[in-house]
Amino acid sequence: MSSPKLPIGIQSFSEMRTGGYAYVDKTWFISDLARKGKYYFLSRPRRFGKSLFIDTLDCAFSGRKELFSGLYLDSPEAEWDFTITYPVLRVDFAGGALSQISDLINRLTSTLDGWEEFYEIEKSSGDPGDRLLALIPKIAKKTGKQVVILVDEYDRPILDNIGDINLMQEMRDCLKNFYGAIKPLDLHLKFVLLTGVSKFAKTGIF
Repeated sequence: MSSPKLPIGIQSFSEMRTGGYAYVDKTWFISDLARKGKYYFLSRPRRFGKSLFIDTLDCAFSGRKELFSGLYLDSPEAEWDFTITYPVLRVDFAGGALSQISDLINRLTSTLDGWEEFYEIEKSSGDPGDRLLALIPKIAKKTGKQVVILVDEYDRPILDNIGDINLMQEMRDCLKNFYGAIKPLDLHLKFVLLTGVSKFAKTGIF
């Protein structure tokens, strides 16, 4: 029997579980987090496994039970019901350059457009924060489920432009408006996780 492959650079939980890669079961944390709270912030260095954890959460809340066979989350102790699925909205700043404020606005706009198209919701207008504030309740109403929001590298647009103070502040203000739209949506949200490199208080977003 061949040894499992090392998952170097693999950020897809599905690929890891179906491609013969070694996987250290960390799904206990998913059950524990979902049981104990709703809003979470995770600050860790790059290459720490944040993106993989985000993808694992996506698979769990999307009900992909087959990927968790033999893992804690599929055990009776976890009390995780894979028959109950939730709409998962992901924001990922890991890839691509955001060297102008228009790049960030276009990225958020494209993400929101994709969600509206997927859930067949009438296209909205306004800035990204206003659109998010209006969109989440519509998705929750259409699906009959609370929404899961997963943000990977929430601070990347700021850190990539740290040498240009004016641009960095523009990026920060845009993100502050976008993330701030989450605050009044508690009724419509099941779980929210933001990951990044910077500590919570360092960026000034919150």
